[in-house]
Amino acid sequence: MDQSPRAPGRAGVDAFMGLETLGVPPTSRGKVREIVDLGDRLLLIATDRLSAFDVVLPTGIPGRGVVLSRISAFWLRGFAEVIPTHFLSDDVSALPEPLRAHGPVLAGRSMVVRKAERIEAECIVRGYLAGSGFAEYQKTGEICGVKLPPGLSEYQKLPEPIFTPTTKADEGHDQPMTFSELREAVGGELADDLRRVSLEVYARGSAYAERRGIVIADTKFEFGMIGGELALIDEVLTPDSSRFWPAESVGAGRKPVSLDKQFVRDFLLASDWDRISPPPALPAEIVEKTGERYRMAERLLTGGAVAPAW
Repeated sequence: MDQSPRAPGRAGVDAFMGLETLGVPPTSRGKVREIVDLGDRLLLIATDRLSAFDVVLPTGIPGRGVVLSRISAFWLRGFAEVIPTHFLSDDVSALPEPLRAHGPVLAGRSMVVRKAERIEAECIVRGYLAGSGFAEYQKTGEICGVKLPPGLSEYQKLPEPIFTPTTKADEGHDQPMTFSELREAVGGELADDLRRVSLEVYARGSAYAERRGIVIADTKFEFGMIGGELALIDEVLTPDSSRFWPAESVGAGRKPVSLDKQFVRDFLLASDWDRISPPPALPAEIVEKTGERYRMAERLLTGGAVAPAW
């Protein structure tokens, strides 16, 4: 699918599963990312680990973390004119030792960011009807309290993007919230700002992506407070935090091609895994095809640029 010479994660390259493989303990560890506290800043590292259904799979996708980190840096540079962000640099040559010694491994998959006080909510924006949103719509005619017109079909574009927040869970599943519940949780003024900025960033990002041949069906954003200002943090508009569909595959009621981890979810759903026992290893073919999809997403979105040309 992708013949880009700069694409990471070719067959035969091992997946990077974490800092411990380098003998450098992380300060904290998430499902797929690791954090090193640098004092007044943080180093975020995207590993090649992959989670699905809230479980880390035993098989990594070589180069996946590089794609995710580069795409996030691309958007964070561009969105800085819309909202403050936590992004500072992805230059590994400026890292302190012993991290600098591992620059060749960390290059492309790490970024230095400002510390932020994270807002405990996931800010979901949906432009199309898919996934859990479609399931809820079928039952109730709405998503997270947002009433939708009757008769919509799966994968259909919504009349306008909608804001459907969830809780932010470090363990287990995030839970849907209505906007009223978000206002109660974080305060009315902040909730209004979160909805406004989320919709604005999605609108700008999805319009840019469509010009590049990708439909961003839905996505999640995270925000924090830095110096008393609302700031965009974490990963942004990546194949892990979003549904990416090639534009030519969208329409006519058919299921679009996925350029995200839905490809792996579909494989797991078709397997005999009960989603309770330890997950199975991914076959080599699934690993390679997943990597191809991630690399294609980056190539289409960025074209090798470091920031969007709005």
